[in-house]
Amino acid sequence: MKIRNILATKGMNTISMRPEQTVKDAITLLTQYNIGAVVVLDADERLVGILSERDLIRAVASDNNVMVQPVSSVMTSNVITGTPQDDLQSVLQTMTNGRFRHLPIIDRGAMIGIVSIGDLVKSQLDEYKGEIDTLRTQLIEGEA
Repeated sequence: MKIRNILATKGMNTISMRPEQTVKDAITLLTQYNIGAVVVLDADERLVGILSERDLIRAVASDNNVMVQPVSSVMTSNVITGTPQDDLQSVLQTMTNGRFRHLPIIDRGAMIGIVSIGDLVKSQLDEYKGEIDTLRTQLIEGEA
């Protein structure tokens, strides 16, 4: 299965913010949309970072005044990205090895969506369920 299939099912809506917005703004977005990460885009809509719950915890642990700081000071700026053509298994491997849970998807230089580890696991489970159902049907038909 390809990432484009997951995005087609999930949708391509992403929540984003600008690097100059505050950490408090980021927490408000994460809470409002019940998400675990927000992408950070510059004025030209190019991906410049991602801010995850893990980034926020690290920032709070090291600075009590983090809420008024710009997102750019605490975000992950070396962002690993994927493409719609990427295979589900390779993306799962990359995310597991890199120990991150959110992967922005870029197509022709533009951000088109984001997938989480939960999206990938759900998709894989759905695929397995379909295969199991097919095998059961074949077994039942073979017994008849």
